[in-house]
Amino acid sequence: MSGKAYIPSTVDQHIGKRMQLRRTMMGMSLKDLAHVCGVTFQQIQKYESADNRISASRLFEIGRAMQTPVSFFFVGLPGNMPDETKSSKSIHVHSPSSDDPLIRTESLELIRMYWKLASNKQRESVMALLKSLTENE
Repeated sequence: MSGKAYIPSTVDQHIGKRMQLRRTMMGMSLKDLAHVCGVTFQQIQKYESADNRISASRLFEIGRAMQTPVSFFFVGLPGNMPDETKSSKSIHVHSPSSDDPLIRTESLELIRMYWKLASNKQRESVMALLKSLTENE
């Protein structure tokens, strides 16, 4: 080892945030995910905070544990599309603002509850209710 301190890149930080988002959306604890992946919950914490870099094989395993493709962790990352890659040499990741509804606990709880509904009919009813409540706004 070279002795250099690990400095997380913006890509590592983005992947960690997406990992935490998906885990929270699924209602999984750090301990639950760690158990499925065969690592400690502290290791999962370090992945999410980008204190440790995630290897490709571990990211694949985490994706399987969270029932999502590996591509989920890269969504929103500039440079993912060929046109973006050609035009820029460096990648700049913008953190979501604090008013981003997808990072709010109540939004994640709503998503979790929605997908726990037993049938498509129930989900359609909830969507119809939400649409009717927001039509006048």
